[in-house]
Amino acid sequence: MPIISPKSTPIFQTSVFTFDDLNELELYFEQPGQRYMYSRYANPNSDELASEVNKLENGVGAIVTSSGMSAILAAILAVCKAGDHVLCAEEIYGGSSALLTQELSRIGIEVTYVPSEETYSFDALVKPNTRLFLAETMSNPLLVVFDIRRLVTETQKHNIKLVIDNTFATPIVTKPLGLGADIVIHSVTKYLSGHSDVTAGVVICKEEQDLQRVQKVMLTYGLNLSPFESWLAARGLKTLRLRMKQHCCNAQTIAEFLQGHPKVEQVWYPGLRKHPQHQLAKEQGSGLYGGMLSFRIKDDKEAVNRFMHGLDHIPFAPSLAGVSSSISYPLGTSHRSLTAAQQQKIGITAGVIRLSVGIEEDEELLADLVRGLANV
Repeated sequence: MPIISPKSTPIFQTSVFTFDDLNELELYFEQPGQRYMYSRYANPNSDELASEVNKLENGVGAIVTSSGMSAILAAILAVCKAGDHVLCAEEIYGGSSALLTQELSRIGIEVTYVPSEETYSFDALVKPNTRLFLAETMSNPLLVVFDIRRLVTETQKHNIKLVIDNTFATPIVTKPLGLGADIVIHSVTKYLSGHSDVTAGVVICKEEQDLQRVQKVMLTYGLNLSPFESWLAARGLKTLRLRMKQHCCNAQTIAEFLQGHPKVEQVWYPGLRKHPQHQLAKEQGSGLYGGMLSFRIKDDKEAVNRFMHGLDHIPFAPSLAGVSSSISYPLGTSHRSLTAAQQQKIGITAGVIRLSVGIEEDEELLADLVRGLANV
């Protein structure tokens, strides 16, 4: 029988692994990491995905989870317990806000949202029980770019953990751990997998102690990722660098076009010189600015509907980061759970449209946007 050496890792589609005897079982517990027992604990496919993402983010290790939301949950619960306090950037994904405000508050974890004007000087908001600060590299959906080094200075001053959601940027654009963050999270569903066929998350840590706590939370809460989805995500990850370059190139072209269109009132994209954090994004990143942008037409839902109906190729799909472009409506999807006052304060109005720019030919995308805007 010849030795089989597959170039691609096969799918270990099994819930459990067998042992020859009790001695082998004891060896499993005495020498962790030498073999597998149960796929909720570990599986070759999930380990491969975790290892490859960790290499990109330069952490001590990574834990993959069943979704981006479960990654956020695992990161928070790894640091916080009942009675603790979390600081969260005001500009944050609506799902993160809902998790903190509606669910974690039920188990005794308190949250305070940090206004944008206090992002880098939040002394007055810190309490004796404050444990972490949650922010995004680039906020969803209005692309506020956070100065991670300044956040590190503030969080270290108060001895609290800095957790950064790097989903929009990816490690191809920005590596938060290298800038001093403690924990990085991704919705693998988005760019890391990249083909809109996986739901997954990952948590990457700078310190071994945090990694062990995240793993414990993942195991106890059953937040593990299935072998098949791990395999799919690892396969998609192999083309991340190439995909991101095209996402970013197309997004820059489209942002510049939208900025000059008479029916577009505002464009949010860090690659534009008019963006308030353009220079920060340039210094903090790799010369790339991501594949996400948002823009505002007049604040009229019917105008947004007409725009959507005018598109031939770009679908309305409330997610992001696939190889095909899509649009989303933050007011009615990702940030629906916020109060009207919260939506208004962070600038999510009726005319805001989020565009996830794919890797198609940019001429095709521009032509479709021209058709859509002609309907407004």
